[in-house]
Amino acid sequence: MVHLHYIFLFSSSFSPSSGMHTSISEILKEKSLKPSRRSLPCLAQSQTHPINLNHFLSTSFLLSWDPVSALDCLCAAEDVKDTYVEETEVSTNETRADPTFLLQKPISREKNRSDSSGLFFRDGKKRIDYILVYKKSSPQVEKRCTFEKNLRAEGLMLEKEPSMTNNDIMFVKIHAPWDTLCKYAEQMNIRMPFRKKCYFTDWKRKTLGRCQQIKGWLPKNPMKLDKEALPDLEETDCYTAPFSRARMHHFTINNRETFFSNSTRSRIVHHVLQRTKYEDGKSKMGINRLLGNNTYEAAFPPHEGGYKSRHPIKTHGAQNHRHLLYERWARWGIWYKYQPLDLIRRYFGEKIGLYFAWLGWYTGMLIPAALVGVFVFLYGLFTMDSSQVSKEICEANSTIMCPMCEETCEPWTLSDSCVYAKVTRLFDNGGTVFFAIFMAIWATVFLEFWKRRRAELTYDWDLIDWEEEEEELRPQFEAKYSRLERVNPISGKPEPFQPFSDKLSRLLVSVSGIFFMISLVLTAVFAVVVFRLIAMEKFASFNWNFVKKNWQFATSGTGVCINFMIIMSLNVVYEKVAYLLTNLEHPRTESEWENSFALKMFLFQFVNLNSSTFYIAFFLGRFAGRPGKYNKLFNRWRLEECHPSGCLIDLCLQMGVIMFFKQIWNNFMELGYPLLQNWWSRRKMKKGGGGGGQNVENKSQLPQWDKDWNLQPMNAHGLVDEYLEMVLQFGFTTIFVAAFPLAPLLALLNNIIEIRLDAYKFVTQWRRPMPARATDIGIWHGILEGIGVLAVITNAFVIAITSDYIPRFVYAFKYGPCVDKGYMNSSLSVFDMWDLKNSSKDRYCRYRDYRAPPWSSAPYEFTLQFWHVLAARLAFIIVFEHLVFGIKSFIAYLIPDMPKDLCDRMRREKYLMQEMMYEAELEHLQKERKKNGKRYHHEWP
Repeated sequence: MVHLHYIFLFSSSFSPSSGMHTSISEILKEKSLKPSRRSLPCLAQSQTHPINLNHFLSTSFLLSWDPVSALDCLCAAEDVKDTYVEETEVSTNETRADPTFLLQKPISREKNRSDSSGLFFRDGKKRIDYILVYKKSSPQVEKRCTFEKNLRAEGLMLEKEPSMTNNDIMFVKIHAPWDTLCKYAEQMNIRMPFRKKCYFTDWKRKTLGRCQQIKGWLPKNPMKLDKEALPDLEETDCYTAPFSRARMHHFTINNRETFFSNSTRSRIVHHVLQRTKYEDGKSKMGINRLLGNNTYEAAFPPHEGGYKSRHPIKTHGAQNHRHLLYERWARWGIWYKYQPLDLIRRYFGEKIGLYFAWLGWYTGMLIPAALVGVFVFLYGLFTMDSSQVSKEICEANSTIMCPMCEETCEPWTLSDSCVYAKVTRLFDNGGTVFFAIFMAIWATVFLEFWKRRRAELTYDWDLIDWEEEEEELRPQFEAKYSRLERVNPISGKPEPFQPFSDKLSRLLVSVSGIFFMISLVLTAVFAVVVFRLIAMEKFASFNWNFVKKNWQFATSGTGVCINFMIIMSLNVVYEKVAYLLTNLEHPRTESEWENSFALKMFLFQFVNLNSSTFYIAFFLGRFAGRPGKYNKLFNRWRLEECHPSGCLIDLCLQMGVIMFFKQIWNNFMELGYPLLQNWWSRRKMKKGGGGGGQNVENKSQLPQWDKDWNLQPMNAHGLVDEYLEMVLQFGFTTIFVAAFPLAPLLALLNNIIEIRLDAYKFVTQWRRPMPARATDIGIWHGILEGIGVLAVITNAFVIAITSDYIPRFVYAFKYGPCVDKGYMNSSLSVFDMWDLKNSSKDRYCRYRDYRAPPWSSAPYEFTLQFWHVLAARLAFIIVFEHLVFGIKSFIAYLIPDMPKDLCDRMRREKYLMQEMMYEAELEHLQKERKKNGKRYHHEWP
């Protein structure tokens, strides 16, 4: 549908401008702009919710229920009012449904209504829009009865059903009739399809007809979903406008039952649930508070039926949107297909739709980054044997290196580390600098183009003019500050508030807790460092020659594995601490709580995940000292040194192991944990659930509300965990990418799996979440921009300090390849082992540093080459950062946040809207006057 700004500002004194007298026929002659992609069909509401009867449950399976306590009799009296006479909900407009929009063949109304399947009331006519669950044994009966009585007063219809698996569980089915939907749709400014057809249709058929023929000759894009697979989401060009009961004749109401989509109906009911009182008092309202005090066990919109069918979808069609999502989105066989974002948005809401849109965009942008990273890796692989540094190390059979420890270790030959040097070449080569610059620019391009993509989605999904409603206060906030009130500047009503002194003191305690947890992370890193020092001595003097020869790999590998286990263990602690500190702050609203919790979780897990990586990148081998004067920890363990070919391979190993195993663990927990929980629920259900329920062998016999109750609720933190996992991965992909060019490839492979895992989880393992609205990804966009800035700085330091790129560069241009018999000879200093009264047969050994030999006038002092290398490193950091930041800023300036054609379309549609509203209102008034026998003129009344 085409987005518009719907303005109902008409009065008898209105005098239209000359532009307002332009006729529609003249507008049609103008050259129209490109139509917009819309997700809500404007001409097929009557068939947007088809039902497959194969899985329906006969009403004979529904149990009648009896009150089990005296208190329940209070509600039983109210339930007498649940016997309703079906309202006539026949549209005054003629049904004009296009059969191409149908998910499957139409089902007869009589057959449809005779079978409820858990989607309708007992009469088979009233659709269930929301489910409340409570325990009969709950003592909060009075609150529940008052709440349900007030819900009926708001216009909602309620019906109760007992659980078939647990006699203590009772379900409250909620239906919103047409008048209630219209009333709250107007209050919530919900945009609905406008009655007038779009003016682009004729032009589009004429101008795009030949283009469609040409496209038919071209090979089909295998990543696109077939239009036949999503017939309900064909392009429909209609205007949308905020719903108004006074202007109802303007809207395309083909069928009152399906005019409001299921997600819209659920959102309206949730709006009512949030604002209905259960006790006398200013703050005694809302389903969230009733869930908090265990009056109700759960509240959720029902799924639209089963996600599987015995019949193929190609021949029999989809039985509902959940089935369609499973077949065209959640199945592993279509991992290479684009996501049906419009259908995701329609079923789960805009907030979840934006998450999957962002995840898909991020995954698509990883493709060029992964390709470039693979090319850089292949360049290192093909030049591994021909590298001058690798050749020098492998041929250095006579170069004796100083012992790795002072007691049990012996001198070793440089050529023994030939394999280590070749592996280092894979990641420390000439392409590293180029790849670091590329990834810094890539991060900027990714974020800037995401802004444009987000603008297009918010336009297509009618979110341009949407503003978030004033959020209700959290129950914990109201309970804490109920005695202190002030007038809300927006609503003008008195509400509890938090004094600044109290807020500041709580914030200071929270910040202190954050620093304490960060210090705990640093303590864990220090423990890993001590382990590496101990392991280095043990492996260097190991009896097994294979381990002794590859002590660097053994030390790094065991250190990384232990560090990974510590990281995963501390993550569990951090989540509980972040939850505690956030509740200690007493945020005012749920969005404030979510942002505060998300920021703490990111800080904790980012520091936990990257602290050891920062140590290896910038501290490992920098303070080791020299032979005869080594720096020791606690005067016991010698600090770790870098390999003669550099420390970059240690950083690469650290990143590769943590990234690989963390992704495997996260994916297992995301899918494995809900699967195990649901399996256990089904097992208890078959045995009667422990609550005296029936022994149900066949799950298909259960109504939909019982099936949904046995699914897992969506994560209590919403999408925080989903975003957090991807943002941390984004940091790993960009911050130290110079040391591990395969990081984008691992991220790409993980995200391809992640999309289908999340899709499968949302469609099959979780209850349907409340379809929430949102215009962006919230606080996460600012975090991503901060990571992009940090990535430029860290990559500059990694190339300059961690890798050997700068020392090789200085040697090549300052000292020449013929001086001192090669680069390795110039980067290794000489030490006299006889100064330590060492009985070794070799007097001199080599070590990695730029120091004068023992026979010089200033033995073991830094040479001029050391200062040249240091100056070059500092200069590279400054030049690299300024260059990359300049390029990033220039690219951000060149790419506007909103496409120009989108701006033009919005401006033109605003103009066309004014014209259309004028003629539509004029036509309506003329009909009214003609009906009443009054004279009328072709002008504004």
